[in-house]
Amino acid sequence: MTDTAISELAPVIGVRVACDAVGAAQAGYYRRHRQSPAPARPVPVAHRDRAQPRALTDVERQEILGELHSERFADLSPTEVWAILLDEGRYLGSTSTFYRLLREASGTRERRRQATHPVSVKPELVATAPNAVWSWDITKLRGPAKWSWCYLYVILDVFSRYVVGWMVAGRESAALAEVLIRQTCTKQHIGRDQLTIHADRGSSMTSKPVAFLLADLGVTQSHSRPHVSDDNPFSEAQFKTLKYRPDFPERFGSIEAARLHCQAFFAWYNDEHRHTGLGLHTPADVHYGTAETVRDKRADVLDAAYTAHPERFVRKPPQPPKLPATVWINRPDQPEEEAQ
Repeated sequence: MTDTAISELAPVIGVRVACDAVGAAQAGYYRRHRQSPAPARPVPVAHRDRAQPRALTDVERQEILGELHSERFADLSPTEVWAILLDEGRYLGSTSTFYRLLREASGTRERRRQATHPVSVKPELVATAPNAVWSWDITKLRGPAKWSWCYLYVILDVFSRYVVGWMVAGRESAALAEVLIRQTCTKQHIGRDQLTIHADRGSSMTSKPVAFLLADLGVTQSHSRPHVSDDNPFSEAQFKTLKYRPDFPERFGSIEAARLHCQAFFAWYNDEHRHTGLGLHTPADVHYGTAETVRDKRADVLDAAYTAHPERFVRKPPQPPKLPATVWINRPDQPEEEAQ
């Protein structure tokens, strides 16, 4: 009788209140009415597969797509189509619905013709001798006052790291870059089809005056990929060497002071700086072909040291560092994350 009363009251006031009303234990009621084994739970239906009460019918979908694909609206955006239909007193759905149906039907977000850009090709340049590949760039040098700058143009030989040309100017200009490149090619006796010049995509580097000059000289032009910071590593490394020197000032008092500083720096960099990438030779030795002679002298000194004290060299006789045979910008067989 108690269970019958609870069963009658439970749909109206709930099981807990019904049990309290008849003075029965709630746990006992659940235990007596427990199904064993428990009935299988229904398979859950994914949200996307559930029938949504607000969903459009197939007829309504086709009506919207028919308007979007009609000749009248073929060149208009879905937002404009929605507004025109609304002005005509017709509401077929929201603008987001228009875009969603169009995307599902055509697989694209935009029906109008879009601008396409060619795939950026990774530059792969190799130098096996001086004056085969040059790299050039422009960096800012702080002037005497805030927001005042002078601009350092540097042309670097990739194989020897020798700075073949440089200039400090008051502005960044394609015309000035053209003069520097022309003078440097003349000074280095560059012939046609001998040289490739690599640079990033700055306005001066991609300018028509520079492009026309290189075409006249028979020089191949190469550029870094857009938004890729390490496609011009040699120029960037040289600028870092310049700006991390102890005597590099916070600001230059004048453009003349910047020129004097760069004149002293490049004399040191070319003729005195022992570069780790060159077997600890100076760029001038590698560029002008005297590095082998210097290396032979180093080998003689090491041989004499080995002869005097062989016990000090445990594994093998000492050898001077090797000279590079090839220098790459983006070596093809080098992993992308290790490329320089």
